[in-house]
Amino acid sequence: MRKDKNPYRPIKTEVLEVIKETPSIRTLKLKPEEPIAFKTGQFIELTIPGVGEAPFTPSSRPSVIDEMEVTVMKVGKVTEEIHRLKKGDIVGLRGPFGNGYPLDEFKGKEILVVGGGCGFAPLRSLMYSFFAMAGDFKKLFFRGGCKNPSEFLYKKEIEEWTARDDLNVRLTVDTGDGTWNRNVGLVTTILDNVDMDYKDGIGIVCGPPIMMKFATKKLLDMGFKEKNLYLSMEKNMSCGIGKCGHCRIGIYYACKDGPVFQYSKIKDFPEIWE
Repeated sequence: MRKDKNPYRPIKTEVLEVIKETPSIRTLKLKPEEPIAFKTGQFIELTIPGVGEAPFTPSSRPSVIDEMEVTVMKVGKVTEEIHRLKKGDIVGLRGPFGNGYPLDEFKGKEILVVGGGCGFAPLRSLMYSFFAMAGDFKKLFFRGGCKNPSEFLYKKEIEEWTARDDLNVRLTVDTGDGTWNRNVGLVTTILDNVDMDYKDGIGIVCGPPIMMKFATKKLLDMGFKEKNLYLSMEKNMSCGIGKCGHCRIGIYYACKDGPVFQYSKIKDFPEIWE
């Protein structure tokens, strides 16, 4: 575990493997020189020496603390440098920061997880946490969507999920192709007729802001309670510890008070979908 509590000190970390998920997304398998324990839903800051750093929610199992995986979309200067990394390169990790999902509060509940695009990355960690707690939940559903079949993350693993007896999976794409034989349409089109107790069930949403906005509205229309909806609000969490203010959501900071929030706590702040 960490030898000191200095939140600004990156831990020296080796890149063990770089996995190409899609043309614009890579998963890095990392080995920090000190084990890093995290709760699913928390985030870390990945530091590229001489370039900068950016926040990412680990996509790996929280039970594994000597290695970590982060899944990164190329969207700017830092992420472009991350995509240039190769096996053996050295980076830095800070964290973990923020609050994750309250898994113990979900026990005995029926759970619907809704993901879109890069939202599959933090949800991958969450789903493996759920699998490790098999038997603690009444029902577990996963509904996920992407723009097209080529943009799905973790294709092999998600196919393995569909074979599980304790999980019900449905997937969709905005635009299909000759290889796609499942639903075509926005992720909200596969939220109808989920066989669960909406009033007491738990809904979890993670993905691009516009997807989260309409998925959340759909779940509310279905009968989910505002306090039972959990959103992963990954804003510009530059410092990670509530000092820079870039990730403010109303009276909250995503880095300190989130990034996982109950919808009931943030629903009245207009900037949540920005």
